[in-house]
Amino acid sequence: MEFVKYELQQEMSIGKIVTFYYMETSKHFYSQGEKHDFWEFVYVDKGEVEIYTDSNRLSLEQGDIVFYKPNEFHMGHAINGTALNLIIVSFDCEAPSMKFFEGMSFRLEESERAILSHLVREGLEAFDPPIDSPKMSRPKRNPQAPYGCEQLIKNYLEILLIRLIRKGASGRKEMPTSIAAENKDGEVVQQMIAMMKQNLSRDLTVDDFCGELAMGKTSLKTIFKAKVGVGIMEYFNKLKIEHAKLLIREKDYNFTEIAEQLGYSSMHYFSRQFKRVTTMTPTEYARSIKARSGRNTDR
Repeated sequence: MEFVKYELQQEMSIGKIVTFYYMETSKHFYSQGEKHDFWEFVYVDKGEVEIYTDSNRLSLEQGDIVFYKPNEFHMGHAINGTALNLIIVSFDCEAPSMKFFEGMSFRLEESERAILSHLVREGLEAFDPPIDSPKMSRPKRNPQAPYGCEQLIKNYLEILLIRLIRKGASGRKEMPTSIAAENKDGEVVQQMIAMMKQNLSRDLTVDDFCGELAMGKTSLKTIFKAKVGVGIMEYFNKLKIEHAKLLIREKDYNFTEIAEQLGYSSMHYFSRQFKRVTTMTPTEYARSIKARSGRNTDR
């Protein structure tokens, strides 16, 4: 029996990327104007930025994404005294449907942010240096990358673009999920993370979380690890270090003051924890931010 093979239609295909950055900048970040013959998007993961293009000026905040079409002039700078975390991806795509993104900016919804998170995770593994390194200039293959990293980058990028086109074409918006409909374990984890963010200056323990949520230590550890992928205290320490990085970029406090604000018992212990999470000392990180802030982002 002869079988007819059905060829799947591809509305959009991305085979080449030009740049892929996860940038952490100071509150003095300024990008000189540029234009190029490929697509680019900028997503604001933290902070606020003002963008100028050939025909527009707009302010973006956390959760916003903007697209630049090929040969469109663009530049930007941090505003309102905020240090920035930016995801910048530029790529080739000849699909006619890309016209949808000309002059467009969006506020990403939770499901779209999840796709972008997967994209970043693969970018951190796929390239050497990784996308969050100050040394990253152009993507260079990491020979130790997990199987399929680059293909997943292609897939997630295409999925994100298709999702945005569908949302724009249909005019539908996701309805917020009610608290009652949320997964119970997810609620517990969100409460724990909220508690961490509200108490970055304290030296919380697992017992503190157990007392607050009236749950046993084993159950709490199991739920958190299953949902987040790391242990409770490891995640809490990473939140502290992320906030320390923000304070370093804002330059309002010295390292000793930052260590005290985050509840570390000594400057030495703070520096050791900082290097364990970031692979750099606080001093090395501050130098890398200074170098990056002065770097022209021309590709």
